[in-house]
Amino acid sequence: MLSSTFVAVFAACFSTAYSQYQGFNYGSTNTDSSPVTLEQFTSDFTTAKALAGTNDAFTSARLYTCIQAGTTNTPSDAFQAAVNTDTSVLLGLWASAGQENINNEIAALTTFLDGSSGAGLAKLIVGISVGSEDLYRISPTGIINNSGAGASPDDITNYIGQVKTAIVNTVANGSLVGHVDTWTAWVNGSNDAVITNSDFIGMDAYPYFQDTMTNPIGDGYSLFDAAFEATVGAADGKPVWVTETGWPVSGATSGDAVPSTANAQTYWDQVGCGLLFGKTNTWWYTLQDAYPTTPNPSFGVVGTTLSDTPLYDLSCSGASTSASSIPAAQATATAGAASINAAGAGNEGTPSTAGENASSAASSTAETASSSVSSPAAVVVVAAVTTSSAASAPTTLITKTSVLPAASASGVSASGCPASLSGTHEFPHLIVPVDKDSPTTAGGNSYNGTFSSTVSSIFNFDVPESDSGKTCSLVFLLPTQGELISSAFSLSGSGGLNVAQLKSSATEQTCYSTVPAVESNLGGPISVTPGNEYVIASGSCAAGQAVSYEVSATGSLALNYFQDSSAAAIGFYITVC
Repeated sequence: MLSSTFVAVFAACFSTAYSQYQGFNYGSTNTDSSPVTLEQFTSDFTTAKALAGTNDAFTSARLYTCIQAGTTNTPSDAFQAAVNTDTSVLLGLWASAGQENINNEIAALTTFLDGSSGAGLAKLIVGISVGSEDLYRISPTGIINNSGAGASPDDITNYIGQVKTAIVNTVANGSLVGHVDTWTAWVNGSNDAVITNSDFIGMDAYPYFQDTMTNPIGDGYSLFDAAFEATVGAADGKPVWVTETGWPVSGATSGDAVPSTANAQTYWDQVGCGLLFGKTNTWWYTLQDAYPTTPNPSFGVVGTTLSDTPLYDLSCSGASTSASSIPAAQATATAGAASINAAGAGNEGTPSTAGENASSAASSTAETASSSVSSPAAVVVVAAVTTSSAASAPTTLITKTSVLPAASASGVSASGCPASLSGTHEFPHLIVPVDKDSPTTAGGNSYNGTFSSTVSSIFNFDVPESDSGKTCSLVFLLPTQGELISSAFSLSGSGGLNVAQLKSSATEQTCYSTVPAVESNLGGPISVTPGNEYVIASGSCAAGQAVSYEVSATGSLALNYFQDSSAAAIGFYITVC
């Protein structure tokens, strides 16, 4: 997880050399559907580098297609523009138009690589993305929101293999090949095959579109932070790149999110300058999306006329230097994120403009997702990994467990690992609330842990093969409120937690009446108070297996928190040693 604490001199050092790529997204058509030309791409890339306040930091471009708009398989003019301007590129192939279009995408890419400028492009390739939000578009939310054609996990996996094979005998051999999708697609276990076959994970996340939650600009930081952490947790160790994010400068209000240059500035300072720039590969949305007409919403940092003078200050001079500088977004984000449907909830629709396949050069679309949200007070968080094989895989994550009902004093067991996340640790990947007062209501996926007299939380984990022969400890971390940076919790009553290991994993459809049978009762701390670390159980890691734990409250305890592993981690994890 990226830390939200950064040095006070960050803004002053904005011109220092970056170890990560920074740039913008570029579609292949203008807003009137006319093709973007070589001259336009060249001007765009040159302008991005010269943007006032950025000290030439934005030197990369993310593309959505290899095909020049309006042609069948002619290489994109963006390729030559990148070579001419020495602009690094995250290449893209449009993957939602079927095999014939993939053939054309590959033909366009390999044709350019085999040409006179091929070597020049190859040295600029950061990676190759096979598809963009294709998995989101076939999710229930994508379908409800008329997001257009998508592609299945099997299709994307197949296409990734084809691209890897196609570049073996070219100057781009060895380039990283992956996929870009919404963060909600990545935490959906049915898409795990795409993660397995990708060299990198591209994540699109827009708090602006999460209108089923509390999503004013004050919550933008926390909502994005949660999305990034969830994606990292699901990525199986693959590098996660932020391929789209931003806040609109104009357009319609989305839930509590209001487009304005002031709010776009705030989001740039907090999320861009505070969390991303210089720390992870980032392609912002976007340099310009208002030529020749302005869309609704519009995200461009410059307006209708291309200029190196942005609509708001990009210097990072307003970047926060401490958690206290971030608005109280974490509390509202905690409430708003209480219930998120793993199939694509959280209104993760994005304004991707490059949904153009080779033959149609489709216009820009804003895909807004919708999902049902339960009241945080009535939600139990189940943090679980929902892999495609979870249903049939062995369910014991920790074997030969020892029950440690009150291990808060030292935060470590005699035979286990420390509770702190300083070393190797595993994230839960699915959070599902179950409420005995609503026994047939499916819990869905959430990022909050909730325990009360009626609600319990089920946490599913996957243990990688690399943990074979190591010790695993199931831990619960509850910092003080003051220690938290991008999370928060509510706590009332007194009592502890009881943890039961289940015989099989929960799913988003699990409800109180269908909670899997108990494998063993692990007990738990008899009293839970802030500022403590609790080791629940320790034992040999069951490498390559999945596990599910149901956590319930004892006494009069009522606890609701937002699972977060940033500077002050909170929630259930498995530490490995």
